[in-house]
Amino acid sequence: MRGDPGAAMWPTRRSRVLDVSLAAGAAVFDAVAMWFSDYDFWLRPPVVSAAAFLLGLTLVARRRHAVVITSLVILVGATTGAGFSAGLIALYSLGAYAHSRRAVTCLSSVAVLAFVIQPEPGLDGDEGVLLRLMVALVFVAPPVLLGLYMGTRKQLIASLQERTRRLERERTLLAERARVEERTRIAREMHDVVANRVSVMVVHAAALKAVAGRDPDRAVETAVVIGDMGRQALDELRQVIGVLRLGEANDPQATPGLEDFRELVAQSGAAGLKVDLTTEIEDGALPPAMARTVYRVIQEALTNVHKHAGQAVTRVTIRQMPEIIEIAVCNERPTDGPVHGLPGGGNGLVGLRERVTALGGAFESGPEPGGGFAVRARIPLPTTP
Repeated sequence: MRGDPGAAMWPTRRSRVLDVSLAAGAAVFDAVAMWFSDYDFWLRPPVVSAAAFLLGLTLVARRRHAVVITSLVILVGATTGAGFSAGLIALYSLGAYAHSRRAVTCLSSVAVLAFVIQPEPGLDGDEGVLLRLMVALVFVAPPVLLGLYMGTRKQLIASLQERTRRLERERTLLAERARVEERTRIAREMHDVVANRVSVMVVHAAALKAVAGRDPDRAVETAVVIGDMGRQALDELRQVIGVLRLGEANDPQATPGLEDFRELVAQSGAAGLKVDLTTEIEDGALPPAMARTVYRVIQEALTNVHKHAGQAVTRVTIRQMPEIIEIAVCNERPTDGPVHGLPGGGNGLVGLRERVTALGGAFESGPEPGGGFAVRARIPLPTTP
């Protein structure tokens, strides 16, 4: 489908009506003025009137072809003396719509020169060149300068509008990115709170089913552990929802410490996992965000052991160095499969990597040479002023 040819020449319907009206008005005015003129031209008045009429009609293309129209007006005006009002409009259009300032300067100079050397209607031949030059400048300079001012003003307004549209697009993209990041953060928090706790609860529930008939006391203990973990999951979920409602500045989550790390490992041990914890950090020495990240790394790694390695022997190490904290959760080759059938979403390790890298750390996970699996993280300690 072809586009509207007028759309390229006239940006709006109003501009089209304006240009057609100006062209028709200038054509009629100049034609009538030349028809009844008493000036002594090189050509007869009817011919000059017809030339003025046709010259005025060319102004319909003044926006797109300002240089061509102005050149035509200067040429016809210099040879016939026609086109007074058309010349004013063409000179204004030259300043307003010509892309080259050099073309504006050259054509304006040519217009002044043409006015000086033309048959001089209305001026006696004895008038000096200086007077004709002054009249030429009065005739040429104001419309050109006005056109330059209006053209610059329109370009400035257009650039400001484009900048506003660009800023609007950037704001929309930033808002969309913020929404995506917020959804990712919510998904990560919900996974950490719900998936990990519930996974261990499923392990305990399987153990409860196995010992319910032959060891009632053990079954009662396991049921108590499941209840405690369920309450912890609800409490953490309530904390996460509180953060989502109130914002990070009102974060109610407690900062995990050594006792919380030991309790987390003990819960996996109570579920039957052979896990050993080695800590080389001072209690309360970690900043809140780092402590929670360390807690989540251990939690997610132990949950993956339950899911994929069964009862494999596992070692958890937390080591504090002068500038970094190292966390490692390594399990040996599993002797039995993941008997509990725990589902995996595949987002746990991705979420851990995002948490660690957000603190400027490094995260890696993968199989070990002996057939086991390891999760390691190195998080830099904040520098103290």
